[in-house]
Amino acid sequence: MMLLRCRSPASIVKPDATFCQGKGTAVRSSAVNGAKVDLQDERTAMERETAVITLSMGLCIPAIFAALSIFVEPIAGYGNGQVTVACATMIAKHGSFPQKLPSPAIITVDKHVFNTEDQIKVTLTVRQSGTSFQGFFIQARDAADLNGGPVGTFTLIDKNSQLLTCGDVKDSAVSHTSPSGKHTIEVLWDPPVPTPDHIQFLVTVVQKFNIYWVKLHGPVVSQLNAPPLPIQTTVESPPILPATTQLTKPFNVTECGSKKSCLRSPPGCDPELDQLCFFLSFAVQGSSVLFELSGPSHGYISFALSDDKWMGNDDVYLCVVNDQSVQINPAHSTGRSHPILNSQVSIHDMAWNLEGEVTQCSFRRNIRLPEYSERFDLDRQYYIFLAEGRAENGKIHKHHRQPLITHGKVNFDGSPHELRGSRSSLYIKAHGTLMFIAWVTTANIGVIVSRFFKPVWPSSTLFGKKVWFQVHWILMVTTVLLTCLAFFLPFLYRGGWSHYAGAHPYFGCMILTLVILQPIMAIFRPDPQAPRRYIFNWVHWATGTSARIIAVASIFLGMDLPALDLRNLWDTLVMVGFIVWHVVMELILEAHSYIITCKARKREEDKLEIMDSSELIDPQGHRFKMMVLTIYICGNLTFLITLLVAISLV
Repeated sequence: MMLLRCRSPASIVKPDATFCQGKGTAVRSSAVNGAKVDLQDERTAMERETAVITLSMGLCIPAIFAALSIFVEPIAGYGNGQVTVACATMIAKHGSFPQKLPSPAIITVDKHVFNTEDQIKVTLTVRQSGTSFQGFFIQARDAADLNGGPVGTFTLIDKNSQLLTCGDVKDSAVSHTSPSGKHTIEVLWDPPVPTPDHIQFLVTVVQKFNIYWVKLHGPVVSQLNAPPLPIQTTVESPPILPATTQLTKPFNVTECGSKKSCLRSPPGCDPELDQLCFFLSFAVQGSSVLFELSGPSHGYISFALSDDKWMGNDDVYLCVVNDQSVQINPAHSTGRSHPILNSQVSIHDMAWNLEGEVTQCSFRRNIRLPEYSERFDLDRQYYIFLAEGRAENGKIHKHHRQPLITHGKVNFDGSPHELRGSRSSLYIKAHGTLMFIAWVTTANIGVIVSRFFKPVWPSSTLFGKKVWFQVHWILMVTTVLLTCLAFFLPFLYRGGWSHYAGAHPYFGCMILTLVILQPIMAIFRPDPQAPRRYIFNWVHWATGTSARIIAVASIFLGMDLPALDLRNLWDTLVMVGFIVWHVVMELILEAHSYIITCKARKREEDKLEIMDSSELIDPQGHRFKMMVLTIYICGNLTFLITLLVAISLV
C-alpha cells in the first residue's frame, strides 16, 4: 500500500515493482528545472533495474517451493499397535470378520510347567518361510476362564514389540510397533501373584488389514503339581456373517422428494447417468430406514450422522471396496481420529454393486437400536456428512476432500424432500472471497496505477491530492482492510489455530504482517526531497512485492485445502490464467514505457527540450495507457467473478 506522494514519475519502471516505485527518474523535465539529463543518473537507474529483477527472482524461488509443498495423508488404522481398545475381546477393529482358515503364525513356549519364580519365553513365529504378518496382540489368561482379564506381565526382547496396559494390569499385553512384515516375535512372561494353576496364551494375528485371526489359542502352561485342567464344556461360537446380495437395478432418483429424501453432489445429478454423482437417499419404512449410497470410488464412500458440523462422536456408515466386492460397515468416530469400524451386525438387508468406477450399496437399520451404544436413534435430527476416499485391503484412508455437509439438521421421520449441502463453511467461503478480491483485484490495479499512470494525470487532483495517488491510496487501503478481515475468519471457524492447513496459515500471518507494515512505514516516510528517501522507496517496494508473491503462493495452497476445496483443474487454470494475464499486461505497459524512454533520450540527444510528460513525445500515449488499463480491469474482474462463482459452488 502507498500513503505517500511519490517523486516525479520514472520513465523506466521496475518490472515487478509493487504499490509504488518512486525509484528516481531517467528523464527530467527541462521545463521544470531547466536541467539536462544526467547520463550518470541514467546508468545508476539502469543498475538499479538489474538489482530489482534479481531481487524479484530471489523472492519468487521460496514462494514457488512453498506452493509445491506436498502434505502427507494420514491413514486410518492401528499400524502403531496402540490397540488397548481391543483388550477385552482381542478383536481387531477392522470392520471385516475373522478368518477361519489356519493362521500364518503359531505361538509356542519354552516350558509347559513352571513355578512362580520362573520366566516363560513366548514365541510367535510364521508356519512357513516366505510368509509374514503385520500385526499381533498377545495376552495370557487363566485357562479356566478365558473370558477373564489378562494375567501376569511381559518383558520385551526385541524392538518390534511394545507393552500395553489392559485393564488395571500394567505390561499385561504385547503388540506390534509398526505394520512392517514380521517373521518372529519373542517376549518373556512373568507369573502374577497369586498365580492361577493353568495359564493359556492367546494371540490375535493380522496378515493384512482385512485378513486377520482373533484370539487364537496358544499352549497351556501349568504350575508344578497343579491339578488337571477341567475339560472345557463351552466352545466359542464363530461370528455370524451378515448376508449380502447384489443390487439388481440402479437407484431411482425420480422418487426423490416424493417417497424418499435425497442428498446429491452436484445438486440434481442422476447416479445412473452421471458417474461423478454422489448420491444418498433414505426412506422410512415401518420401524426401519432404508439407506441407498452411490458414488465414484475405488476405495470407499460413506455418510455420517452428527449433532454438529464438526467431525467427532458421529454415527458412521461405510461402503468399502475390497477385492471386487463391497464391504458394508457401521462405524463410529471419536474426536478427529479415523472411524472405528464395528463388526457387530446392527444393519441388515445389505446389498451392493460395482460397475465401472461407481460403487453402490444399500442397507436397512432400525430407527432405534438401544443395544448398540454407538448407533444414533433416527427419531432425532442430525447433520449428514457425505464423504469418499481411498482404501487398500479394506483399510480406509482419510477422505481426500472436505465432506459434503447438509445446511441444516435433517429430520429422518419427516416428509421426504431434496437436501442441500456444502463442502465449505460460510466463514471459509467469505475468507476466500475477500482474499481473492484483495489480491486478484484491488492490490494489482492499485500497483499498476502507481507504476504507470503518474504521467497520465500529472497535475490533476482529487480532494487536494494527485489523481493517481488517490486511486492508488484508496485501492491499497481497501486491500489492507480486506486482508485484515479475511485473516480472522478462519479463526472464528476453527475456534483457534488449525494444525491441518499446512503452510497456508503461516503464509497468511506473513501477509498480514507485511500489509500492516506498509501504512506504518508510509506514515513515517521522509520528505520526497530528503537524501535518504530512496531507502524508504526500496523498502516500501520490497515489502509490497514480498506480500504479493506470498499472497499468490498462499492462494494456491488455500485453493487446495479441503476446507475450501477448489481442487478442480479448471479452478487452478483460472488462477494460472489470471497470473499470465497480469504479467502480459504489465509487460505491455513496460514495453510502452521503454519506447517512450527511448524517444525521450533521442530527443535529448537532438537538443530538443522536452517536458517530464511522455505525452508531449507521443500524443497517443495517454489514450493507449487508458485503453490498456480498461482492458486490464475488465479482464481482472472476469477472472475474479469466475473464481467467486467457483467458491459459491463448493
